[in-house]
Amino acid sequence: MAYLFVHFKEKRTPDGEQVYFAVSRDGFHWEAVNEGNPILWSYEGDKGVRDFTITRTKEGKFVIFATDLSLAYGMPYQYENSWEKVSRNGSKCLVMWKSDDLINWSNQTMVKLGDENFGCLWAPDIIYDKENEDYIVHWSSSHSCNNFGPKGIFYTRTKDFETFSEARELYRKEDGGPVIDSAMYEENGRYYMFLKSEGKPSHVILVEGDSVTGPFRRVEEFDRCMETLEQGLYEAPTAFKTADGRWCLMLDFYGCGAEGQGYVPFLADTMASGHFERSDAAFSFPYGFKHGTVLEITDEEYDRLKAFRKMPSQR
Repeated sequence: MAYLFVHFKEKRTPDGEQVYFAVSRDGFHWEAVNEGNPILWSYEGDKGVRDFTITRTKEGKFVIFATDLSLAYGMPYQYENSWEKVSRNGSKCLVMWKSDDLINWSNQTMVKLGDENFGCLWAPDIIYDKENEDYIVHWSSSHSCNNFGPKGIFYTRTKDFETFSEARELYRKEDGGPVIDSAMYEENGRYYMFLKSEGKPSHVILVEGDSVTGPFRRVEEFDRCMETLEQGLYEAPTAFKTADGRWCLMLDFYGCGAEGQGYVPFLADTMASGHFERSDAAFSFPYGFKHGTVLEITDEEYDRLKAFRKMPSQR
């Protein structure tokens, strides 16, 4: 067993907002793939991608989804340096790639899941719904239902990543405050979803439910764990099971200059406990990974990725 981390880099040049891979034998010590160069480039849409998720399908195929957004290209020109304009006028598509082996990837596909009622589609995540035998793709967005105010979480269903159901709302906070960066996991038949709350509190929260589509309730013990962190400086949660059966939660720390940004790890015995302890000393990273997802891979897949080299000009 080994692990793949799909992520981007926080750089002020377009090469940062592309697809990067890192791998680990144990989930604690990480190494760059392809000598730290991009694995995939976005040539369509906003010509940059962020906020990745990856899944292995029941058929053993791999699918990557990403936010269609380039701050390097679009922020100063297309969006006039305004996050509000990104949120309201950004892409109604998510970017998708497919692969049989993690090495050879399809051309990117622009998957339009939003219509005129949606703002920009941010930070997708994928989970398999055992009950319905299909996949839930969920993301955050502003929406016309509250005049494009605080963001909520929306979802679509697909069985084949070719056709997708009409988007529906998945989650909003009871107080109506904005939530983004949803990441969902199953443990013992219950579903746990991490989200970044952008106010009251301004930190990552955890909710749980009996169904993949909720309803969800807050996990109070997790709130107590997060109270010790600086408010408003962590986002992009991603979690995975370590080899010893514990859960590792990674939170993306962005409260500093670009050079100091990257993931901070937390460990818990079970998701249900909600009790995650910060564990920086146990982990090592070659550079500051940004908003991604960890996928369990085989030893053979790890070796193949470690040996992979791709020239920067290759498409």
